[in-house]
Amino acid sequence: MTREAASRDASGARLSSRRAMRERRGAGSGIKQLPWATVIRNPFPPMQPLSADQVEAIHEASLDLLERIGIEAMGDRALDLYAQAGADVDRASGLVKMDRALVMDLVGKAPSEFTLTPRNADRSILVGGNSLNFGLVSGPPNVHDAINGRRAGNYADYEKLVKFAQFFNVIRFLGNQAVAPTDLPANSRHMDTTRANVVFTDKAFNHQVIGAGRAKDSCEIVARACGMTLEEMADRPACIGNINVNSPRKLDEHMATGAIQMAELGQATIVTPFTLMGAMTPVTLAAGLVQQNAEALFGICLTQIVRPGAPVVYGGFTSNVDMKSGAPAFGTPENAKANLAGGQLARFYNLPYRTSGCNASNAVDAQATYETMMSLFSAIMGYGNFIYHAAGWLEGGLVASFEKVMLDVEVLQHLVGFLTPIATTPEEIGLDAIAEVSPGGHFFGIGHTMERYETAFYPPILSDWTNSENWRLAGAKDATQRATDLWQRVLEEYEQPALDPTRLEAIDAFIAKRKEDIGTGEP
Repeated sequence: MTREAASRDASGARLSSRRAMRERRGAGSGIKQLPWATVIRNPFPPMQPLSADQVEAIHEASLDLLERIGIEAMGDRALDLYAQAGADVDRASGLVKMDRALVMDLVGKAPSEFTLTPRNADRSILVGGNSLNFGLVSGPPNVHDAINGRRAGNYADYEKLVKFAQFFNVIRFLGNQAVAPTDLPANSRHMDTTRANVVFTDKAFNHQVIGAGRAKDSCEIVARACGMTLEEMADRPACIGNINVNSPRKLDEHMATGAIQMAELGQATIVTPFTLMGAMTPVTLAAGLVQQNAEALFGICLTQIVRPGAPVVYGGFTSNVDMKSGAPAFGTPENAKANLAGGQLARFYNLPYRTSGCNASNAVDAQATYETMMSLFSAIMGYGNFIYHAAGWLEGGLVASFEKVMLDVEVLQHLVGFLTPIATTPEEIGLDAIAEVSPGGHFFGIGHTMERYETAFYPPILSDWTNSENWRLAGAKDATQRATDLWQRVLEEYEQPALDPTRLEAIDAFIAKRKEDIGTGEP
């Protein structure tokens, strides 16, 4: 057979296979995506930019900082706890200094991994080891899509973002607020967003833990959604919340009391210093890592003083600023190295690791994509267990973007496919299939191919693999334009997960009472 004839045969077989695939899937059968995985694991060894000696040097410098320089803790509750544990507390300045032996004793009490079990136990996620969990964007004050433009965060858009997170299996948890619903009262919106999270999803999500009151309110709502009491839930953590250290070297009162409340309830806390090199730390990466490490350990110690063994995550958010403007930069080489090194430090203390997939672009464009890929890949290869902002982050965290959620889901699914181990069974090695085809032939129509063609390769939800002519006939849409079409389809196909009506009634009764209390000025 000539090469031309073989090419014609291959093209015909390819078209027939594609036609058969479309027929098997059926018209209008819905968006195809990767299935929910009980655990996503990283099969590769972690990348380690630091040698063992360098990790030790950062560790020792961090303990020196905690022991000789200290970190400020605001609020009597936190200061009392540090003092009771044996730390040197200066009440006038709020400065806390901790002996290195005390630090290591407390950090050693934290678990190396734990499971978060939301209201749907089938959506439980493992946090620790080589497990990977990707989260929706969290915390922006604004939202954007290509149809409605940029606007202030609002509750209607909040619901849409929550539905995106529920719809896509690769998104395994939600942030504390996918976007700030600025059209709701600031003192009670945490309950409205928590209610939306338990109604429109059955996945784990981060809680608002700015202060003990918000932390407890959110946990009360989740306990009711799970049909449990707070006491029962303490033995099966369902809630997790992130606190930020106000770098440099300040743990404010609201963050401290939020962490204390979560630990008291047996729920998980992430301690994440906000360390931007050049602004919140010195410009050198080594100094940034020392400060990140000391601040993270400081907050982790607080959770273990409250409740030894309380689940806690080592958080890293070290990147750099643009030295010309002072604006935060993400997805930079320095950010990527910090993601990897942060994982080394977390493993040094045998703790789960939180990191992020961020970018600083002002549009859903190539910059947004390559910066996100830099941060995401380094987060994965740094063994990030809890990867924040993995879908939808834009403008350095000022915007939650619908189109960016769709593009990021495609990237995340690509990465999960990349992490899938290669099978080498005799059937997969396929010597019989190789022998079946004559030299110069093709494999389109043989049994080995026909048995596997629907599942052999990763099927994209957004990539367009047609040739240029067919792409132009279909409207010549780029990936961002296709993402606009996709998020609208997601909202059409979204199905709300069932929730026991009696549990929802209990949630609504609790929220109504708490709003009444807040309205009268009660805590």
